[in-house]
Amino acid sequence: WSMPDISIVVPLYNEAESLRELVAWIDRVVAAQNWEAELLLIDDGSTDTSWQVIGELVAAHLHLRAFRFQRNYGKSAALTVGFTQARGRVVCTMDADLQDSPDELPELYAMITEEGYDLVSGWKKKRHDPVLSKNIPSKFFNATARLVTGVKLHDFNCGIKAYRQAVVKNVELYGDMHRYIPALAKYAGFRRIGEKVVTHYERKYGVSKFGLSRFVNGALDLITLAFV
Repeated sequence: WSMPDISIVVPLYNEAESLRELVAWIDRVVAAQNWEAELLLIDDGSTDTSWQVIGELVAAHLHLRAFRFQRNYGKSAALTVGFTQARGRVVCTMDADLQDSPDELPELYAMITEEGYDLVSGWKKKRHDPVLSKNIPSKFFNATARLVTGVKLHDFNCGIKAYRQAVVKNVELYGDMHRYIPALAKYAGFRRIGEKVVTHYERKYGVSKFGLSRFVNGALDLITLAFV
């Protein structure tokens, strides 16, 4: 098989309403770039009709592969499957809720292939999230992560990122460590880490699947990371 230009990895949990629109949007971007691409959808134990929708999409898209967990294992586990299966020279991740824009992918791809970055993280400079439950805790979390890891990013946990293939094949995720992939990449020797301001859209369907407990888990994982 030939190596695709790009692998797009999308972990998801109960996002049935957004999937058709997301895949159509990704298809438009891929066609405009004339990429040889693959799209990997990782269903993290959805309890809605996400898997049925994915089945319909797989039947209609030769470049789409899908994987399903029997229960909800979390984003790190879903990304691990995506990273293991990805074959593209550039691997991009994004969330399935339409808050991340596939229109960002060409510039992220160029930053890897033309500017020489190992990893580029999105930065949701203008967020459409609740201030008290997400924005303020997120700013505190990111400031602490910068201090502990030495990686100067504004938005560690942004879902949309791009990686050189070697990065995703050499980073091990466990717990909720997906938040700290840039730090894990740095520790693995990939030091060309950049960021790009990305558009963050308001959620169109459903509700956020993450509560305040994620910040507690994130803090505990940061302590682990500090010792590692």
